[in-house]
Amino acid sequence: MERPPRLKPYGRPKGERRGLVLVYTGDGKGKSTAAFGLALRAHGRGLRVRVFQFIKHEGARFGEHRAFAQLGVPVEGLGDGFTWKSRDLERSRALAYAGWQRAKEALLSGAYDLLVLDEITYPIRYGWVPLGEVLEALKDRPPHVHVVLTGRGAPEALLELADTVTEMRKVKHAFDQGVPAQRGIEH
Repeated sequence: MERPPRLKPYGRPKGERRGLVLVYTGDGKGKSTAAFGLALRAHGRGLRVRVFQFIKHEGARFGEHRAFAQLGVPVEGLGDGFTWKSRDLERSRALAYAGWQRAKEALLSGAYDLLVLDEITYPIRYGWVPLGEVLEALKDRPPHVHVVLTGRGAPEALLELADTVTEMRKVKHAFDQGVPAQRGIEH
């Protein structure tokens, strides 16, 4: 057991308030869930939020899509699902790049306060979306725009640019014990 802290463990920050770049990466579960939680928090505070999902397909209706639709938060599926299920990886590449163009336009427009670029690390790692373009757009975005980027294996240059990086680490996972994904919990 430990004693609860009685003194504030940090001083008052002296920096400016500005849009942040947050990266949720690692091999553990929770990257997208954390990003969606942040989107929910931002929406609840009146911020303009938009979500782009680079792996989910355009017509996807997972739990997050249904909840965001009820809240009026736009979610756009930009991919065609898991690559191992794809019948045409060239189509997957084209969808990812076209989706990146839409996301970049929204990012640079200043029309949103928070953009979630969910699972963007995969098309970056596959060479479908150029890392240099992503880094340039992040640097050129309007100063008030916050961006969350998720996915395993975030490139080092993205981690260096980010203001906050959280790495999710798998300690234990039900799937490894033969338990299938649970509707409403894992997809």
